[in-house]
Amino acid sequence: MSRDYANRKPTKRTPRSKKKQAPSSRLPIIPLLIATIGIGGFGYFLWNIKDSAETTQPVSKPVKTKPKPKNELPPKPQDKWSYQDILENKEVQVDVPKKEPQPNRSYQMQCGSFRSEAQAESMRAKIAFQGLSSNVRRTEGKNGVWYRVYLGPYDRKRAAERERHKLQAISINTCIILLKKDN
Repeated sequence: MSRDYANRKPTKRTPRSKKKQAPSSRLPIIPLLIATIGIGGFGYFLWNIKDSAETTQPVSKPVKTKPKPKNELPPKPQDKWSYQDILENKEVQVDVPKKEPQPNRSYQMQCGSFRSEAQAESMRAKIAFQGLSSNVRRTEGKNGVWYRVYLGPYDRKRAAERERHKLQAISINTCIILLKKDN
């Protein structure tokens, strides 16, 4: 059962009859009487307790103060430890190993290894658009011929990581940083 509220005709309502009350001529005598008695009782209570409080003065004893002499410090305590005298003249010997010069390391970054040279050149072109130079090396192994895309060499690993983050920004996430082999 559905109702059509849009085309519904309003119903006539009969007004309710409100009974008007006649204004009362009586003053609120009872609440005024209670308030007057309450205020009077409270005043009487305060009048009675003002004289009932004991007025006792606290007895204070005279305080005797000794005059302090100015700039007088207590005597210096005696040292009861002997390590202070021993450590004053103690010399510590430390063996420092000599650092061996590390070989000059250089790093390179490999970003792809492909079977076809066209795929490797496509990767190299994407890298070139980022302003980085790369090269494609052909390697032969047990599995056949591979074309690898290399960047570098880098003197420090941090420089290689910086360029890897540039490539990750354009969704080239396959780059790995390797120590360069001396060939």
